[in-house]
Amino acid sequence: MTDPSSAPEPTVAVILLAAGEGLRLGRGEPKAFVHLAGRPILAHALESLAGMRSHPQVVVAVPPSHEAIARELVRGVAGLDVERSSIVVGGASRQESVRIALGHLAPTVATVLVHDAARPMTPAVIFDSVAAEVERTGEGVITGLPVSDTVKRLGPDDRVAETLDRSQLTAVQTPQGFPRAWLEEGHARATSDHTDDAALVSDIGHPVRVIAGDQLASKITTTWELRRTEEMLQRDPSATIRIGTGTDVHAFHPDAELWLAGLRWPGEPGLAGHSDGDVVAHAICDAMLSAVRLGDVGEVFGTADPRLEGAHGDVFLAQALRLVRDEGYELVNVSVQVVGERPRIASRRREAEAHLSAVLGASVSVAGTTSDALGFTGRGEGVAAIATALVRAATSQPAGPHLD
Repeated sequence: MTDPSSAPEPTVAVILLAAGEGLRLGRGEPKAFVHLAGRPILAHALESLAGMRSHPQVVVAVPPSHEAIARELVRGVAGLDVERSSIVVGGASRQESVRIALGHLAPTVATVLVHDAARPMTPAVIFDSVAAEVERTGEGVITGLPVSDTVKRLGPDDRVAETLDRSQLTAVQTPQGFPRAWLEEGHARATSDHTDDAALVSDIGHPVRVIAGDQLASKITTTWELRRTEEMLQRDPSATIRIGTGTDVHAFHPDAELWLAGLRWPGEPGLAGHSDGDVVAHAICDAMLSAVRLGDVGEVFGTADPRLEGAHGDVFLAQALRLVRDEGYELVNVSVQVVGERPRIASRRREAEAHLSAVLGASVSVAGTTSDALGFTGRGEGVAAIATALVRAATSQPAGPHLD
């Protein structure tokens, strides 16, 4: 793969459509921003573009509410030329979004590919093949798969009117590629809405040919399809295993009672904090949240929620676990190191491990150490904890407890 900064001006552009609401997915947010194996669907789609042999101009059409998020996703994809990438606000329909994106193409672009972000696993080689075929033939090129099922055309009252010859049928996918002038002409002359750009270009008399698509280019429309795609991603271990780390520090407070690792420690000075100050629980939460890229305890829970005032660590652990599961992951195990002069963790280590493992439904190991009389903890001013959490993509998402 060549360095994007040294590549010549682009002759190929990819319009990536990510402005749809995705109502059938039922997630309450635009489909392209629903998480797939811990990251937005759009992030996966952008990675496919980054793998192309050439470095195309990329124009992403998104809802107005998600412009900033889309920009950050583009910046986070290695190999994608950020300088040649544009984020535009899409329209009320797929066709309108393409028309808007066409207005942002570089003058050097001669071939335009249109792709649905809802097909996030489409291999980069498919994009390269479509672009190359458009350039070779000067015609429109779409990808498709043979239809394996028998297809019936229905008449009135859902009665079969005709059995179609499936050898003459293809299941169409994206990307779809066209000479730029043809696509611009098609949108300029359109008098009705079309379900894809091939229909629009064909309507004005230009030929469109079909080349082989790929099973990986399947579309995510329903929850079942989202889960199926996650299962496909699980074949890649790097997409299924994630590690997060978290830390927390609290000072001792003479008027507080000590809660640590979900246990009450009678006779020990407590820790200051908006909640019960359980640094072990909070560090574990930070580790779990960071593993799925959701931030940290302060960002997710904050101190403004009155329901969390004085709350025990178990409450935070249960909520963080639910968020991990909502992202499509399950907790595998946690390791925690407690740093402080007191209390003596070893005296209740087994008890702490059993309690935390029961709360989280995963193996938790706890160890204690001192800082050799150095620093904040060495002076006996408080306690610190460092946690590491391992999560993996889940094939199912069990319901977790909610903060009502």
